Amino acid sequence: MERFFFVLGAVLAGVAVAAGAYGAHGGESALGPDQARWIAKAARYQMYHGLALLTVSWAIGQWPKQVAVFRAAGGFFLAGTLFFCGSLYLMAFSGVNLGYITPLGGVAFMIGWFTLAVGAWRG
Repeated sequence: MERFFFVLGAVLAGVAVAAGAYGAHGGESALGPDQARWIAKAARYQMYHGLALLTVSWAIGQWPKQVAVFRAAGGFFLAGTLFFCGSLYLMAFSGVNLGYITPLGGVAFMIGWFTLAVGAWRG
């Protein structure tokens, strides 16, 4: 599981760089200023949580007795990335507004951070 979260975090971070570059260097002229802002916000949060998954991978190795807690944190980070960032990307590229999904992603991010803290505290 350590490797899964590490690889996933690295891939998400790399894609976040690409998305951020697109939003900064071509998104506004191709899609519009609102869409470019949504892409920038999605890329920023995707990067944060790609790095969070790298942290989850490290924490699993550091405190192996808390692996279940860290797996849950990683799952929440992944869900948050899919719901929050994914809905912003979808809105930017297709115009489909899943506004009711975006806040669920934010809640998943918050639960993930809290869960990561609990695992480290217990570890």
